[in-house]
Amino acid sequence: MNKPNILVVEDDAPIRQGLVDALESGGYSVRATGNGTDGLALALELDLDLVLLDVMLPGMSGFDILRHLRRASPTLPVIMVTARGAENDRVEGLSQGADDYVLKPFSARELLARVEAVLRRSPARPTDVRYLKFNGAVLDLELREVIAGDGTKPKPLSEREVGILRYLATNRTRVVQRNELLQNVWGLDPRGVHTRTIDMHIARLREKLPSGDDVVRTVRGKGYTLGDIVEVSES
Repeated sequence: MNKPNILVVEDDAPIRQGLVDALESGGYSVRATGNGTDGLALALELDLDLVLLDVMLPGMSGFDILRHLRRASPTLPVIMVTARGAENDRVEGLSQGADDYVLKPFSARELLARVEAVLRRSPARPTDVRYLKFNGAVLDLELREVIAGDGTKPKPLSEREVGILRYLATNRTRVVQRNELLQNVWGLDPRGVHTRTIDMHIARLREKLPSGDDVVRTVRGKGYTLGDIVEVSES
């Protein structure tokens, strides 16, 4: 069985080597670079299963790389590497589509656990929910696109946005709290993470959906649920 391929983009040499050593000890095949421009080129060139991406990099910032990757490879899992206490970096990374973050300094055990969790949530993971249908539009969770009833150009969704919709669809009989989404879609401990992250993702998701406010409904003081107009289908 082939080893999963991971790219590490981190400019601090000791930290970069620590990431490489931890991942290789966990059974992964690893490429690494300390330059942001080179990191983006490798991420677009190589057949990767995941990217570990620092925020502050020479050549190109981690956020700029993330934006390019989300356009070119929207399903490629990305974990940001940030300094402890840099909450703004973590929130911005998550809001732009990062799948998780690892705090410096990190332990090998935590790093491997987060990588494994993100890979388990990758697009290849099977799901019983395939389509959401509403107001003549069809949202394909596998292809990550919305086709409007008038046949207008599909609107691509990020992995995180699809994760939110899938989780709401599989729990549509109840209201889902923000902390629950952080824990089950982001794979994060909700303690210490500002729930505004969820609100920003929901707002961006609604902008991409016809009748978005009716597709994802806010239940004040409780959380979110799918609207009554949404039909959930496996085929």
